[in-house]
Amino acid sequence: MSTAVTRVFDLLQHNLTTFPKTEFVSGKLNGKWIKYSTQEFCEVTNYLSAGLTTLGIGKGSRVAVMSPNRPEWNICDYAIIQLGAYQVPLYPTLADHDIKFILENAEISLVFVADEKLYQKVKTVAQTVKHEVKIYTIDKLAGADHWQDLVEIGKHTVVDLDAFRAAVTPHDILTIIYTSGTTGTPKGVMLTHDNLVQNFKNSAVIFPKEVKIALSFLPLSHIFERMILYLYAYSGVAVYYAESMDTIVADIQEVKPHSFSTVPRLLEKVYDKIMEKGKALKGMKRAIFFWSLALAEKFDFNNGVWYNFQLSIARKLVFKKWQEALGGRIVVLASGGAALNPRLARIFWAAGMPVFEGYGLTETSPVITVNHFGATMFGTVGTVIHGVEIKIAEDGEILTRGHNVMKGYYLREDLTNESIDKDGWFYTGDIGEIVAGNFLKITDRKKEIFKTAGGKYIAPQMLENKYIESPLIEQVIVLGENRKFPAALIVPNFAALATWCEKKGILYTTPLEMISNLQVLDKYTRVIAELGKDFGKWEQVKRFALLPTEFSIDSGELTPKLSFKRKIILEKHKQTIEKIYLDAENFKP
Repeated sequence: MSTAVTRVFDLLQHNLTTFPKTEFVSGKLNGKWIKYSTQEFCEVTNYLSAGLTTLGIGKGSRVAVMSPNRPEWNICDYAIIQLGAYQVPLYPTLADHDIKFILENAEISLVFVADEKLYQKVKTVAQTVKHEVKIYTIDKLAGADHWQDLVEIGKHTVVDLDAFRAAVTPHDILTIIYTSGTTGTPKGVMLTHDNLVQNFKNSAVIFPKEVKIALSFLPLSHIFERMILYLYAYSGVAVYYAESMDTIVADIQEVKPHSFSTVPRLLEKVYDKIMEKGKALKGMKRAIFFWSLALAEKFDFNNGVWYNFQLSIARKLVFKKWQEALGGRIVVLASGGAALNPRLARIFWAAGMPVFEGYGLTETSPVITVNHFGATMFGTVGTVIHGVEIKIAEDGEILTRGHNVMKGYYLREDLTNESIDKDGWFYTGDIGEIVAGNFLKITDRKKEIFKTAGGKYIAPQMLENKYIESPLIEQVIVLGENRKFPAALIVPNFAALATWCEKKGILYTTPLEMISNLQVLDKYTRVIAELGKDFGKWEQVKRFALLPTEFSIDSGELTPKLSFKRKIILEKHKQTIEKIYLDAENFKP
């Protein structure tokens, strides 16, 4: 493997020299694949860079990209950063006030937007900003400047791009990534070329050489998927973008990837669909299905000859079909963004589709730890990558130090000094412990742990991860700070609930009506009691409310990586929560 990659844009020459291919990056738009060879990709990128120089873009300029995943996102990214400019990714779902703040705070001079909707959104906001913001669209729109116009200008512009590249050092800023702003004003995380280069080089341990084709669908605006894309480029992996979150299954069937990165929620949905089919089986097929599932739940790396013999049978009879559902060629899956249920991890491993769970934050580029072949422990997020240290503070908070830690928060030295101490340790805000010598286990977010009125500490994520095991539960958030007992807001899996109602002879009408059906409420009471029985009495959810609609990114209740915006959820459902506790004075938990 070439060692000449010291800045992210060095990946382009690295691929031209080491892994030239006819399909380097491909994206699906309106049902058709748009494919770029390595040569084409690099040529267009260089032309775009040249075009950008005619607008005065150079080292230290700030250029934003606001688009769903598509090859042009990567072209814009490389074109910006090889000039020494800072690439500022904007989530397509950002609220207007956040867009305005970022445009002004980062002094962004140019934005690439994907389509008509985003163009109108940014154009409206840009008119309220103090400085001029140029907007270029990726889709061709009437009356709007098009990115290809810059490419054409670049073709006829004489500019020494090598001089721009040579001026960029590994420790120069690559990107400013603004946090999703779940509380207060978004913070701009400054990451350098070296942050990302070291991170993808030392995270490459998770992908064996058999991985040649990958599907991508998590947002590139988030550092997790962006780093993974750089890692793919470093390892010579061809990338295909799913057309949308709704077409993932069909796109997987078509691409048949060796790998993709995901969040646990997607794996849970895949598992739930498989379970629905399994429950519909009859007779011997049903018995074999559930025998295989029970076997999978016991998967470990030292189960012995008899277990492995049984597992080989289960893989031929049952799990081969699971593999085919994900294209039939999965070598490894990478999971991040939230805690992966250990039971689910065991099942996917048993099915011949290893899932490697890792851990990190935007501020850590992002990977701190990751499981990989030869070093995997279920229920943990793995061991530290090379060049990174971790330690556990007295209060349980995870601290990390190394090449992964950000340069700081943009224009916020106060916040930088709060999160990084004089010895270079970054305070993650997560609570964890070291198990089996060197594996990190996350127990909760420091800020999300709360204390009940009785003085007992509750770690909500541990409870939520257990409750989500029920196929009847789509989403659950545990609450109860300064209350007498923990409670929960639950979004049912309405498809699974409809099936359950049909079996029980209950007329299923609408989600709004079903959440107040007494038989349904009784069922969820029993589910919550059963799943919570191994927790301490003070931890167990005593009451709950069912909600008729999912928490979503569009509603502002989820971050782009599908994490809960807890404060927003609790505020939005304040009346429902108050109703849960209305008779708390008379309730004896």
